[in-house]
Amino acid sequence: MIENYIQWLGYAASFFVAASFTFKNIKQLRIVNIIGCVLFVIYGYYIDSIPVMITNLFIMIMNIYFLLKRDKPVPLSRE
Repeated sequence: MIENYIQWLGYAASFFVAASFTFKNIKQLRIVNIIGCVLFVIYGYYIDSIPVMITNLFIMIMNIYFLLKRDKPVPLSRE
């Protein structure tokens, strides 16, 4: 029975990651992708798959980094 829930967790993670690419707004894309990554990390834990966990942790960290990164204005050159 628990295997069924784990499988559905994987489906939910896949849905969020795939759905994130339908957003035009980059902030929304990253937030939905982070949700999918978190679900994939949990899924990877339950299926005992370190590669799934590592890959999605890396993607999640990159998404968080770019969400929090402040865009610095590019100075205009006077040539």
